[in-house]
This record gives sequence, structure tokens and C-alpha cells, in this order.
Amino acid sequence: MANNNRFFWGVVTATAVGAVIGLLFAPDEGNKTRKKIKKKTNSLASELIDALEKSKEKAVDVTGNLKDKAQKYKDETVDTAEQYVDDANDEINKFK
Repeated sequence: MANNNRFFWGVVTATAVGAVIGLLFAPDEGNKTRKKIKKKTNSLASELIDALEKSKEKAVDVTGNLKDKAQKYKDETVDTAEQYVDDANDEINKFK
């Protein structure tokens, strides 16, 4: 997961840097270049927000799955412990 985050932020950073460099060296006037930078920045911000929302959804799904598995293991452990208690009580009652 950490590698995915690093890769994602590397792509975002490289895209932003590439866009800015491309716009700075473009043969347009300053006013047009500033408009392009603003448009590209808004686009990148929108893409970043979308990516963060998808990451949040995935994290919620993973958390839910882990919670379900933990509850399942807890229930199985309690059932097994209860069975051991019942077996122990049966053995004790044999001697009474």
C-alpha cells in the first residue's frame, strides 16, 4: 500500500511539474499562459480530489472487511472456548 501511495504522489508531482514547465515555455502571452496554468491547476485539483475519494472508499471497504473477519474469528473463538468449558464440565461431572 505504501508503494502505491508513493507511486501515486510521484505521478501527481510529475504531472504538475510537467504541466507548469510546458506552460512556462509555451509561446503564448503571459495572460494566456496564466489562464492555462489556472485551468490545468483546477483540472489537477479535481483529479486529485477524485483519487482521494476513491482511496477513501477503498479504505472504508477494507476496514469493513477486516472488521467482519475479526468478528467472525471472535465468534469462532468464543464458540470453541465454550465447547472446551462444556467438555471440562462433563469430565468433572463423571467424577461426582
